[in-house]
Amino acid sequence: MFGIASCLRAGALLLLFAALLALAASPAQAAERGSGEASGAASDASTASTLILIEENDFFAGTDEHYTNGIKLSWVSGDLLTYAQDERLPDFVLPYLQLLPFVNEAGQQYNVGLSLGQNMYTPGDTGVSTYQPDDRPYAGWTYFSLALHAKTPRQLDSFETTLGIVGPSARAGETQNNYHTMMGFKRAQGWEHQIHDEPGLMLSWQRTLRAARVDIGRDVAWDFLPRFGATAGNVLTQASLGFETRLGLNLPWDFGTSLITPGGGVSAPADPEDPRLRRDTAFGLHLFAGAEGRAVARNIFLDGNTWEHSPSVTKKNFVADLSAGIGLVLGVTKLTYTHVYRTEEYDGQKSPQMFGSVSLSVTF
Repeated sequence: MFGIASCLRAGALLLLFAALLALAASPAQAAERGSGEASGAASDASTASTLILIEENDFFAGTDEHYTNGIKLSWVSGDLLTYAQDERLPDFVLPYLQLLPFVNEAGQQYNVGLSLGQNMYTPGDTGVSTYQPDDRPYAGWTYFSLALHAKTPRQLDSFETTLGIVGPSARAGETQNNYHTMMGFKRAQGWEHQIHDEPGLMLSWQRTLRAARVDIGRDVAWDFLPRFGATAGNVLTQASLGFETRLGLNLPWDFGTSLITPGGGVSAPADPEDPRLRRDTAFGLHLFAGAEGRAVARNIFLDGNTWEHSPSVTKKNFVADLSAGIGLVLGVTKLTYTHVYRTEEYDGQKSPQMFGSVSLSVTF
């Protein structure tokens, strides 16, 4: 527990320091908006940063198996000048940023996101100390990511580069067993059979659209947010297609509910009408539901290591999620709970999996 806890504490300090630097820097130019919002509100939208903490665990479904825990801490900056002009970015990255599609186009806001996280995966029976060749292998993944967001009130493009380590050096086994010891749960016995150490790299892109938003009246609104994207790398290579729909009081003007997936950070405000940026709004409540399908070409947590033999199972190439939950907005804070149903991910998996995801975001 000490290793990853220390990393997360250090990461949190780094993210907070970056946020303070962004707030201290000169405010970015406010993006033009067709809705004709007041200049004060637009200024708030252009300078507000967001911290997002997500905890996912199958404890919420009463199990301890498969994708058993994930934690991710993210910071999303306030609006930047166009990436090619912003002085806060190092010079050596600017030529690469100029090559990206959808970047530096007129009428968009630009944000940088930094994340630190860890995922862990176990077989169904963690009380067995011997290798279980027909069950999901033990695996840990600890990572850092840099995300670039280009958005309007109606569209968000996220480009994310993720670097990390899979295997014993990810310290997922220590995290799980030290936590279980502290809470009085049984320790997992088979971590010595986990996937081996391998550096991981993923490049991800996701586009989320606000295809519809209908104001019903009395501050109640409904929206529909389709999304699609792709990830390439030795950890995950996949394409995804999904949607989320929401209904509620003082519905946030963001791009939905953040889960621990490539291309996250969608919970940051995208419009000055977001209740977290309006001083006349202190409370909001909404319900949401969604679905996503993924075509999976590679999943290291099932396929095993890339360049050497390791524990593995035969993965399924098509996986789907169904999700539903509730969101609460209190001032600058947004709290959501999502319950996720995931179809079988590998041959021989006895049943689909369910887990819960708690997301807390603070905009400042």
